[in-house]
Amino acid sequence: MGDDMGYSLEQYCEDCRAALAADGGAAGREAVRANLERLLQDGDFLAAHLGPDQAVGTRTLYQDPDHEFCVLAYVTDEARTSMPHDHGASWAIYGQATGQTDITEYRRNDGGAGAGAAQLEQTEAYRLEPGKAGLYDVGDIHAIDYPGGARFVRVTGTDLNLVPRLRFDPARGVAETIENASVPDPDGN
Repeated sequence: MGDDMGYSLEQYCEDCRAALAADGGAAGREAVRANLERLLQDGDFLAAHLGPDQAVGTRTLYQDPDHEFCVLAYVTDEARTSMPHDHGASWAIYGQATGQTDITEYRRNDGGAGAGAAQLEQTEAYRLEPGKAGLYDVGDIHAIDYPGGARFVRVTGTDLNLVPRLRFDPARGVAETIENASVPDPDGN
């Protein structure tokens, strides 16, 4: 493939497989994140999966049979603000295609680790602009806020419908377990 050929979803998934096979930890995840920024520059990919004629909703674009990572496209029509949440034993990478997503990161400072009483402290807040991707590692607590019409890609370490996760309610000071696909995903599904 020449430099002028773009970067396809298929090439991205192959590169993710190679990166995670070489290093299933921090370096592999960072490669997945960096390559997602590259994919978000490809006009053909954006038009095919996140363009203006795409239906509202979430679509799984790829799920790897060996490394289990999932690539999902999010096409929104309404603004959404999530509760702070984690992705359990999985990592997640958000890549902005259009619009923006405001990210707030938190640290749990009550000494707890599971559901129950929970106190959070905000540690960082920033905006993902089109073409940028952010990595949220196993156990990282964050909230997202995006306007109607925002479109993004989320890559997860596994199918989050199969992983217990925590959703935090700072006003009530509690963490609740999200355990299956019947409970809406904190990211809007």
